Amino acid sequence: MKEFRAPGRVNLIGDHTDYNDGLALPFAVDEGVTVLAEPLPAGADGRQPIEASAVDLAESDRFYLPDPPPAHGWRAFVRGIAAELCRAGYPLSGARLQISGQVPAGAGLSSSAALEVALALALSGSAPGHRRGGDAGRRPLDRIELARLCSRVENEWVGAQTGLLDQLASLFGAREAALLIDFRTLAVEPVPLLLRDWTLAVLDSGDRHQHASSGYNQRRSECAEACRLLGIASLRDADADTAARLPEPLDRRVAHVLGENERVGQAVAALRADDLLALGALLNASHASMRDLYEISTPRVEETVEQMLSAGAVGARLFGGGFGGSVVGLFAPGSAPPPRARQVRPGPGAHLL
Repeated sequence: MKEFRAPGRVNLIGDHTDYNDGLALPFAVDEGVTVLAEPLPAGADGRQPIEASAVDLAESDRFYLPDPPPAHGWRAFVRGIAAELCRAGYPLSGARLQISGQVPAGAGLSSSAALEVALALALSGSAPGHRRGGDAGRRPLDRIELARLCSRVENEWVGAQTGLLDQLASLFGAREAALLIDFRTLAVEPVPLLLRDWTLAVLDSGDRHQHASSGYNQRRSECAEACRLLGIASLRDADADTAARLPEPLDRRVAHVLGENERVGQAVAALRADDLLALGALLNASHASMRDLYEISTPRVEETVEQMLSAGAVGARLFGGGFGGSVVGLFAPGSAPPPRARQVRPGPGAHLL
């Protein structure tokens, strides 16, 4: 039996930039999804079975490789990962999977990406960048390729048109580092995130979001329409003055994306200069943009931001897909997060335990 773990993530800054070829600065957290995997023999008919159980839900599923039928909920992730691995040329055998998690679903910590990545590693039997034991002829699992595969599952099997941010953060995470991701080139660069006596904390707004049923897909469609009207391939190429002449609300959507890319660059500079106070101001500016320009906040999210600021945060922002989820706040030494908030620190990426 092997045990694989994939972390959730907090996006420090840079939201809704990933599917626009932009920049983001996430970090992996210690909370994640764990999948225990053990071989399962083929049936009498020669078919390879997959048995999966979601421990936290007390639910199970069973299907056969290589072409499982569609499903809903957590089962869609398991079946989608299995099918896409087979299609990508990773021959799979029967397996029994036991899934457990510490990432609250819908809270904005990317429980879905953690689930996808943990399942991909467990079913393929290998950590990223390593060959499976006893199978020297098989190509290694590439982290960029795995991120694309997991995103494809979320897009095509689950119905949420997410980008690659969450999967890349889960796969590339590192202790005491955020990840500068350029979604045009898919370059991933660790950036020191040395908190020392400072604290990063997340506070759940209590509003649950689901990408497939929220306004997330609508925002993606609006960005695509803005690109069509501007005659460009992605908003990374947009000119601010020209974009300002787009019809509402497309002008506001583009303004957020362009401003957020700039804020990511400024945040990287602040971290490299060890200027966490400047980082806090950027968090506040990012939240205002998501609230006013991208319009993905909710009343309960706004209350949660105010709780963080009232407790002494130098900056706080909604992160993730929006329409609910969690708020991240940055606290200087001597300030304590609200009682319900939990401290987060940059942790390692997906790995074999």
